[in-house]
Amino acid sequence: MDKHNIKKILLALGLVMTMLSPAKAQQNIQFTQYMFNSLSVNPAYAGYKEEWFAQTALRNQWVGIDGAPKTGQLSVDGVVDPYRKNLGVGVQVSADKLASQTATSAYANLAYRLRLNSEDTQRLSFGIGAGVTQYGLDGTLLTPIDDLDNALPLGKIGNFIPDVRLGVYYYNPTWYIGASMMDLLSGDKSNSLFRWEDGTATNIKRKRHLYLITGFLCNLSDQIRLRPGLLLKEEFKGPTTTDVNAMFIFNDKFWLGGSYRTSLDLWKKDYDKNQDLSQATAMAAIAQFYVTEKLRVGYSYDYMLNGLRGHQNGSHEITIGYTFSKGANRIINPRYF
Repeated sequence: MDKHNIKKILLALGLVMTMLSPAKAQQNIQFTQYMFNSLSVNPAYAGYKEEWFAQTALRNQWVGIDGAPKTGQLSVDGVVDPYRKNLGVGVQVSADKLASQTATSAYANLAYRLRLNSEDTQRLSFGIGAGVTQYGLDGTLLTPIDDLDNALPLGKIGNFIPDVRLGVYYYNPTWYIGASMMDLLSGDKSNSLFRWEDGTATNIKRKRHLYLITGFLCNLSDQIRLRPGLLLKEEFKGPTTTDVNAMFIFNDKFWLGGSYRTSLDLWKKDYDKNQDLSQATAMAAIAQFYVTEKLRVGYSYDYMLNGLRGHQNGSHEITIGYTFSKGANRIINPRYF
């Protein structure tokens, strides 16, 4: 890759990072198996596989705890110009439930995929996603200490929040890197858009998150490949979450590996003043198997390493992906990122 292309990539990543704005936040949804379909963390990933691809993901977190998070997601993406492959599109629908809180969202993603060389082995993609999230709160599931707590709803309430996400993504046959800013319209200044009732603002809506993903592919032999990866998630007021993972790929059909999720103190933040947070978060075992050339099934199990370890039975996640190729005899190009 020449210096001109490197400058393009660094400039694109820098443009995304300049949109950062500190916001008091809770962590966003994260799937352990994000590496099988990074559309969940970056809209610029839309169309990367250059085939129409659909995936569903189901996550049951912290099994054994009442009201623990449960998440489902369905996404479809591909390229709309199959010859030039410059325009990627995708849709994504998610449903998340945590005790009395719910969040259901739908996004449309558009990615312009800039071709960087004549062999078409390098692409720099710019993506934008636009959608809406319906947040809900079921007051009947809450047990207040004060029975006369007027801040809590008596029944089910909800509201809609529009949202925009931006991203940039570069890849070649051996490595990739991407950055994205999610939930751009959910900063502190958006409280006026989302109130349960007059004078009462909620704090359960998602806040802005920066995602940085990168990884590479190493051929260990003709039948075995190694694909390490890194995800860094920053929400500016709490710990910086880092997911380090590695997958062995056997005969391009069976993926087996794991990940280690922890938090980093990259700079001094408000929570450091009064809280002593555990650095180690979780480790996970991950597997994916190609049932056919088009159908893949993935499973992961997360084992907690923090204070929740003795109070729950881990987290389970299942993904099912299907590639829609044109023509019964058309060979699907392998995609490792």
